[in-house]
Amino acid sequence: MTGMFGGYPFRATTILAVQRDGATALAGDGQVTVGEIILKHRARKIRRLYQDTVLAGFAGAVADAITLFDKFDAQLERYSGNLRRASVELTKEWRTDRFLRRLEAQLVVADSSSILVLSGDGEVIEPDDQLVAIGSGGAYALAAARALRYHTSMPADQIAHAAMEIAASLCIYTNHEIVVDTLAAPISVAESDGPVAGGEACSP
Repeated sequence: MTGMFGGYPFRATTILAVQRDGATALAGDGQVTVGEIILKHRARKIRRLYQDTVLAGFAGAVADAITLFDKFDAQLERYSGNLRRASVELTKEWRTDRFLRRLEAQLVVADSSSILVLSGDGEVIEPDDQLVAIGSGGAYALAAARALRYHTSMPADQIAHAAMEIAASLCIYTNHEIVVDTLAAPISVAESDGPVAGGEACSP
């Protein structure tokens, strides 16, 4: 089974992103596989970037993905955390740079409002339904997450974890050492404990 773009054999991982009710969850398993051999069970394939406001996960070669994480973080810094602009600039560099275009990886990046899939083909794709998955178990995870999102009231992090468990039970390149990281829904002024702008705080 291959990744979504480019035909690279992105076995050894599954990454799933889910948004619901303003919350963003990114989940990944921990298995690293080379050929038929499992080399690692608890690899962490998810990172927080740009002051912990962006989540990024990878499928593909670990060293290649780390290089891309560093490049993407630099673009986020350059464009003050603008996810879309940083993503476009990264994929432009990835596709045209003689070194970077040899890297075999895909990225899922997300903030509190958007999820994007990035590839070395120059693709920047935003899913229609706030769900996306990459890697060898991606199709299983995506199908499970879609069913859970449309037929339950589970929050994003629970959907992500449950869907990854289902993927791990079906895909031999995905294990049950699942990590889920979440960006919480922004708290509105009305929902906060402090006084509403222009109003007065209540006395205890």
